[in-house]
Amino acid sequence: MGGLAVLARAAGHKVTGCDANVYPPMSTQLAAQGIELVNGYDPDQVDLNPDMYVVGNVITRGNPLMEAILNRGLPHVSGPQWLREHVLQGRWVLAVAGTHGKTTTSAMLAWILEHAGLNPGFLIGGVPQNFDVSARLTDTPFFVIEADEYDTAFFDKRSKFVHYAPRTLVLNNLEYDHADIFPDLAAIETQFHHLVRIVPGNGLIVAHGGDAALERVLARGAWTPVERFGGNGAWQAGLPDDKGAFDVSHEGAGRGRVMWDLLGEHNRMNALAAIAAARHAGVPAAGAVDALSQFRGVKRRMETRGVVNGITVYDDFAHHPTAIATTLAGLRRKAGRARILAVVEPRSNTMKLGVMKAALPDSLKDADQVYCYSGGLNWDAAAALAPLNDKASVHADLNHLVATVAADARSGDHVLIMSNGGFGGVHEKLLDRLGSA
Repeated sequence: MGGLAVLARAAGHKVTGCDANVYPPMSTQLAAQGIELVNGYDPDQVDLNPDMYVVGNVITRGNPLMEAILNRGLPHVSGPQWLREHVLQGRWVLAVAGTHGKTTTSAMLAWILEHAGLNPGFLIGGVPQNFDVSARLTDTPFFVIEADEYDTAFFDKRSKFVHYAPRTLVLNNLEYDHADIFPDLAAIETQFHHLVRIVPGNGLIVAHGGDAALERVLARGAWTPVERFGGNGAWQAGLPDDKGAFDVSHEGAGRGRVMWDLLGEHNRMNALAAIAAARHAGVPAAGAVDALSQFRGVKRRMETRGVVNGITVYDDFAHHPTAIATTLAGLRRKAGRARILAVVEPRSNTMKLGVMKAALPDSLKDADQVYCYSGGLNWDAAAALAPLNDKASVHADLNHLVATVAADARSGDHVLIMSNGGFGGVHEKLLDRLGSA
């Protein structure tokens, strides 16, 4: 929604917004754009008398402002629908969907197009460090969008991505998530099938070649050419060297070497997807490889927040067990035998419901110590993490968690903080505590 606000402002509209809680980097980005934020959902905000209320999917019936809008019959629309009608119409949309890697792959793709001089617009669920904004509107046909399967609004229960009408579609991976709205994986596969059905015949679907769920989706019908990466796909990534650089090949022919230091196989797969999608838009693979060698990553994706007394503190958005495991595996490769202290907040709706609590211990196996914040959980985090024995501790008080991590950390350690929210400013609190030790 913050990105939509930026796009609306760029399109010439006066924009205000309200939320119960905003936090960096989005809050700072909106302030820099001159977009006024109102705290809370006071119904008196209808006195602003806007031409249109754009409603995010966090809003439910009973929200005071939403009830005032409905009672007065005021014009409102979902964010994805507004985007389709006012920004995406007539553009070449390159959409990136999947359970994991959407933000990073979208950022890579936007940067490849930018590097090639195509000046794309974009809307990404994070802040790419090559751009320092999460959304941009340009006068070119190309628009990159992170395509989420979460529902659109309380009055539109379709997945958001069906509004985007992509010409180029990336399907990174697919597994069970969003337990608050989907009963099982099959229900999510149906939504992805709906997405595949609307890609035109002159478009392209770029799909992970080793993902069984995606294969089931495509087997239900695809009317668009499909290129696969990884697994049994035509696009392949070689093994990385000690610094993370790797070779890219297509149908057995070398296409160049990505010279970067990003961690993990997941990022190599993200890169292949972005290269293949950019090629559909006219960027040769060699040019895409060169662009990725200058890719600077995304804020909150293995972002180094600071180094104090030899202790490195990272921030990462990982919250699903698969993402936690993948992120830790990448850091382990970098850290070698150095200690990794993992600080995790199970904050997503799926994790709060406890649906995947049994998978947490195994996802954290690459950490030497685990610190779990249990605030807001209605399940027993200590019991769930019991298989980790004394390697894990659970903290209901954030300040106590910070004090414990600071006391345990020593020079050479890597502290990896994982949450899909602001986590109470834990990163700065920990850095400050380490600095005063």
